Amino acid sequence: MKKTGFFHRSELTEALWAFRREFIVVGIFSMVANVLMLAPTMYMLQIFDRVMMSRSDLTLIAMSLITLFFFVVMAFSEWMRSRVLVQAGLRLDGVLGARVFNASFEARLTQSGASVARAFGDLIQIRQFVTGNGTLAFFDLPWAPIYLAVLFFLHPVLGYAALVFAVLQGALAWFGHRHTVAPAEEASKAASESGAYLQSKLRNAEVLESMGMVHNLRPHWQARHDKALEMNGRAQALIHRITAWSKFIRYSQQSLALGLGALLVIDGQLSPGGMIAANVLMGKALAPIDTLVGTWRSFIGARSAFERLETLLQLHPERDPSLSRVAPQGAVTVRDLVASAPGRAQPILKGVSTAVPAGTVTVVLGPSGSGKSTLARCLMGIWPGVSGEVLLDGLPIDGWDRMELGPHLGYLPQDIELFEGSIAENIARFGEVDAEKVIAAARSAGLHEMILRFPKGYDTPIGEAGNLLSGGQRQRVGLARAVYGDPVLVVLDEPNANLDDVGEAALVSTVQQLKARGCTVFLITHRPGILGVADRLLILQDGMVQADGPRDAVLNALRAAQSAAQSPPSPPPAAAGGLQPIPA
Repeated sequence: MKKTGFFHRSELTEALWAFRREFIVVGIFSMVANVLMLAPTMYMLQIFDRVMMSRSDLTLIAMSLITLFFFVVMAFSEWMRSRVLVQAGLRLDGVLGARVFNASFEARLTQSGASVARAFGDLIQIRQFVTGNGTLAFFDLPWAPIYLAVLFFLHPVLGYAALVFAVLQGALAWFGHRHTVAPAEEASKAASESGAYLQSKLRNAEVLESMGMVHNLRPHWQARHDKALEMNGRAQALIHRITAWSKFIRYSQQSLALGLGALLVIDGQLSPGGMIAANVLMGKALAPIDTLVGTWRSFIGARSAFERLETLLQLHPERDPSLSRVAPQGAVTVRDLVASAPGRAQPILKGVSTAVPAGTVTVVLGPSGSGKSTLARCLMGIWPGVSGEVLLDGLPIDGWDRMELGPHLGYLPQDIELFEGSIAENIARFGEVDAEKVIAAARSAGLHEMILRFPKGYDTPIGEAGNLLSGGQRQRVGLARAVYGDPVLVVLDEPNANLDDVGEAALVSTVQQLKARGCTVFLITHRPGILGVADRLLILQDGMVQADGPRDAVLNALRAAQSAAQSPPSPPPAAAGGLQPIPA
């Protein structure tokens, strides 16, 4: 939050406040346009009350030319204020685009429910409302009293009539605000949940189709969809009723104003020109209110989008760009690390602590569900719901600027996620492709010769999510991406899950090269055959550290425990943890 005077402005409010000059310009053009909207009224008065009485062609031509000039100026003012608002909307997108992009990704990592598409949808909705009719009506609304004053000048009865209709329109707008905001927000939330559920299932369309699960899942989606439709129907019905009443008031105002003017003409209290002019003026006075009622739905949507975006930016503030640290060396310390997950009663990691010097290869073992992959994410600083500390060179890893720290880290997740583009672009992390570094990373992962056999070599496109590659090829490309550049900390989660013997040999060679460069490596695996490259072993059991220390010391302790377990008098120790027997 930023403080200005006595007011506290959020980041989003501050961004909008930065466009106050543009809004002032729009206000000035609105003033000119609204003042000149009196020109048709004055023209009618002159035509009916002067030209038709004097039958002067010269007066008619002069009045027509003057009015035409006023119309040109009015049209120019209308065009300019619209153009200024459109340019302001584009600039707003440019100011907030990168900020929203980064914040939405951070929100996704913390599982707060936000997404890039939703956040940018909110930004677009705000931009469209700022540049739409609702904002223009807001600038026109202050000039309604001017039109009312002219009506009072023509005849007090006409002014009071316009005032009554203005109050009715204002009351209708207030009623709409009180009764349509909550239903519209609930309907929007239900529709988002239904769409998110469907999108999550489409990502696994092959599995659903192959095992005939589509029919079974359709009722679950249909229930969410029907709920969204029902809530949207109720909200739309209420909005349509308000809109219908608004139209009734507007049409009644037009006819009754004309009838009231005619009555005053019959009584000799108003001229025929004044009758026509009063009808036009009353329409102009109530038009901004009518526009606000008509754009109420977009206002509700924009307000909800503003609140969501404001919350997103507040929960994920921009990191200080002046904060710069020296390049890390790779020493990792974990203190009392507890990792939880939504909907899970017990934490996944329960007080994990370890200290790994820089340049050390640590192999993490443990049965399925022991928390190995969660530990990998915590080491990368991308797991929400964490207490305790993960320190890189003595500093909390979540305190680093991710853009600054990213090139020094390498991460191979258990589920390989590649992106549409070429092999080289994926290895280079979609930054500037350094050919030497890309080839070095590919060689390190044992991928270079395989890539050269592709028709376009490193420029070969891999398709969406890398679907043109096999599982083993995706794993190797992911490994090359993890070791690209000169990382000081590399975390590999089941890197040999899809590798054959040749691929596993290449993995061992990669780890040895990383160790030779002084890189700290965490290698998570189920296979004890790769223990030969380890300096340290960390064994997890049920989210807790079962064994931790130098490889040989831990292996000797486990062998001793296994030998003791084979003796009949001794009960089986818990130290085995469901692991495969440790080879001699």
